[in-house]
Amino acid sequence: MKTFGMILQVVLAVYIGLGGLIKILQLKFQVEHWKLYQYPMWFMTITGILELIALAALIWGLWNRNLSIIGGLLILVLMIGAIYTHIFRVQQPLTMAIPASICFILAIFVMVRSI
Repeated sequence: MKTFGMILQVVLAVYIGLGGLIKILQLKFQVEHWKLYQYPMWFMTITGILELIALAALIWGLWNRNLSIIGGLLILVLMIGAIYTHIFRVQQPLTMAIPASICFILAIFVMVRSI
């Protein structure tokens, strides 16, 4: 079970990190999404940086459980924002919030596992 938990933590870290990289590089499709969300572009960069910090915390958290908890908390906050944006701000179908919801659940798993 320990190995499975570590694998989930790495998967979450990589997924969040890729999202952060996409935001920092301001790839065209992400910029289009961000315009739909009606958030300023600087906020996309900040969000990307926070996602990369979460990636680092989760990876280093494999050796230091406190960092796993910090990374998990950061992801929880980011995913609450993502879920809010998809459902309430732009009123997209609930299916659009599924990836953020899965990350939210995995972040809780990582945090509980690290306690």
